[in-house]
Amino acid sequence: MRALIQRVGSASVTVNDRMIGEIGPGLLILVCAMQGDDDSAAKKLAKRIPKLRIFRDDAGKMNRSLLDTGGSALVVSQFTLAADTSRGNRPGFSAAAPPRDGARLYQLFADALAAQDIPVATGEFGADMAVALVNDGPVTIWMES
Repeated sequence: MRALIQRVGSASVTVNDRMIGEIGPGLLILVCAMQGDDDSAAKKLAKRIPKLRIFRDDAGKMNRSLLDTGGSALVVSQFTLAADTSRGNRPGFSAAAPPRDGARLYQLFADALAAQDIPVATGEFGADMAVALVNDGPVTIWMES
């Protein structure tokens, strides 16, 4: 699985003019299941991300994790993280998992985060979503399982 992680002051996701998820301080996590990913990939990524020490400590250094801060996570599916831009001007997305697998792994990832006592809000898999965020830092990290 691939994830693009952004440290945020707040974030929300809207579908059809209806806000379906929002968080205060924490992480906006855009995730994409890739061809060949399985349950262990989703669980591994969900276990690693909350431990990332990317939040400021009292000295202003990135030394605290989501688990340390008690922050929340907004998890949004984004198949475009699988984009292949190596040829031409139109990205290819064949490296993304099929929608059925992607939806299942996306939900498994979100559930695995929540199982660590992290408040989790989600987008809607496959929907046209509007994501709003206040990027904190900015801090943006790319991860793969």
